[in-house]
Amino acid sequence: MPAAGTPVHLVEERDSPTAAYYLLPALAAAGALVRRHGLDTAPSVRELAGSWVVFNRYVSGPWKRAVAAARSELAGVAYFMDDDLLDVAASAGLPARYRWKLYRLAGRQAGWLAAMGADVWVSTPWLAAKYAARRPRLLPPAALSGEVPVGAALPGNRVFYHGTASHRAEIAWLRPVLAALVAAEPEAEVELVGGRAVARAYAGVPRVTVVQPMPWPTFRRFALWPGRGVGLAPQLPTAFNAARSHVKFLDITRSGAVGVYAAGSACAAVVTDGVDGLVVPMEPAAWVAATRRLLADPARRRAMLAAARETCVRLSDAARRSWTGEEETTE
Repeated sequence: MPAAGTPVHLVEERDSPTAAYYLLPALAAAGALVRRHGLDTAPSVRELAGSWVVFNRYVSGPWKRAVAAARSELAGVAYFMDDDLLDVAASAGLPARYRWKLYRLAGRQAGWLAAMGADVWVSTPWLAAKYAARRPRLLPPAALSGEVPVGAALPGNRVFYHGTASHRAEIAWLRPVLAALVAAEPEAEVELVGGRAVARAYAGVPRVTVVQPMPWPTFRRFALWPGRGVGLAPQLPTAFNAARSHVKFLDITRSGAVGVYAAGSACAAVVTDGVDGLVVPMEPAAWVAATRRLLADPARRRAMLAAARETCVRLSDAARRSWTGEEETTE
């Protein structure tokens, strides 16, 4: 980790939740002086001298050339991943276009990163164990500070799942769950994030809104809009999912909702079932029943949301201590 006052060039495809939950707060806690860059252009050797270069998930050609030219002048190089990006096989089953991107900008860069002596920073104990030979540093996520949902504190009746391209299987798995839910709960509404394929898949399910994917800064504000009551975080047992962290728990809680989490997931590891969320096996009927129980009991949801916010504070405090070396955390 860079020392206090050290310049850090943070290289990223775009502003992202990865930077918000992990890298920016961790680097701020270290006292680093962060300058953010896109993938397309890199500073000169003179500008890089004495600084760290930190890659957020992806490595590009211009930055490879710049780092190689300046390597002897750099204070350090680090690569951070919050998914299993260096193992091409881990992304099996994901959309082909997304897999190609992961291979091009991450997987095939593993050898170059090793040649540059790059430190490896990871988001979860699972990744730390898998890449133990690289002596990785664990950077757990922290809740986004100073953000609270807009509007009333009481969760509404909107049930949501905010997935991405890497959650395609979970979006498909949820369709019969959500169809059964809206059939049984006439006041319930469903919110999903996805493109045309998701809209087509859910076309026959009433009261479902499919929101187009949006840039992270826009989504960050969007997720605080009022009305969300229950957040869903299913997780199928895939190689890629094995590396997931508990960010979904932080996401759902910051949206002012109470979550239903897959048993065996990283979220389930930080949630106390019935206290700050519900932990449910990946059985559709169980997910319908759990979501209905939460919708039917606003008072319980209010208490669980308060407990979830306390858990977020505890997890974030532990993460910050681990970033600064005060205390190791395996959550």
